[in-house]
Amino acid sequence: MATLAADAPVQATGDDRFFLRAAIAMALTVAAGFSLQLAAGRSSFHSPLLVHAHAITFMGWVTLYLLQNVFVATDRMALHRRLGWIGAVWLVPMLVLGCWVTVAMVRRGQVPFFFRPLQFLVFDPTTLFAFIGLTVAAVTLRRETAWHRRLHFCGMSLLLGPAFGRLLPLPLLQPWAWEVTFAATLLFPAAGVIADLRRSGHVHPAWRWGIGTMLAVLVLTEAVTYSPVGNALYGPVTAGSKGAAIAPLAFAKPPLGPQVTGRSDGD
Repeated sequence: MATLAADAPVQATGDDRFFLRAAIAMALTVAAGFSLQLAAGRSSFHSPLLVHAHAITFMGWVTLYLLQNVFVATDRMALHRRLGWIGAVWLVPMLVLGCWVTVAMVRRGQVPFFFRPLQFLVFDPTTLFAFIGLTVAAVTLRRETAWHRRLHFCGMSLLLGPAFGRLLPLPLLQPWAWEVTFAATLLFPAAGVIADLRRSGHVHPAWRWGIGTMLAVLVLTEAVTYSPVGNALYGPVTAGSKGAAIAPLAFAKPPLGPQVTGRSDGD
């Protein structure tokens, strides 16, 4: 969250205004992506409990992040700090459910057809761990408000991949669907860099660390996916499941109808 801002002073109005507007834009991006998914018939409310728990938890984080920026912009720092502790605890179920859902989809052979199964198995947890790392760093630097909010911002940007993935025509972008989606998540930090330059004429170093961490996700994902390490990971994860019959780097055939996410057919 833009959490735990301790007793740090409120930032300049322009800084607050940028982060609030960006948080609203992020929330709208998530809402648009998943609303489009539902309208197109690619989502189902008959998904397993695990999928619903995952969705509620991650949507909850989007709400927390937006509220934290509202509280800062309106100088309600007591509420900001209290909600920050909730956000810190919220990371635990996000990590558990995020990794759990990824493994379940790979084992069931339910990876979207425009992603390589092994790449999906790698990039989802890698993204999540990078998000956790940036968030923990932001909390640690909560007294350094400029660092705190920029590191949180980059972490939140990483979580926008699924939303952008539902807005972009990913089937037409194969075999680069994930890379294009990742590139879209960099749009918000890029806007933050531009905002810094316009306000002060220089870029805060937190952006270099935040964006650098995001780019590390890309490099690590590609390195593991196309190396023996990836194959060594894929085998044990899919052992005894439908996913074991799917080549780790092969794209599945497109479905005849809409691909419904989170369907409940078993392993």
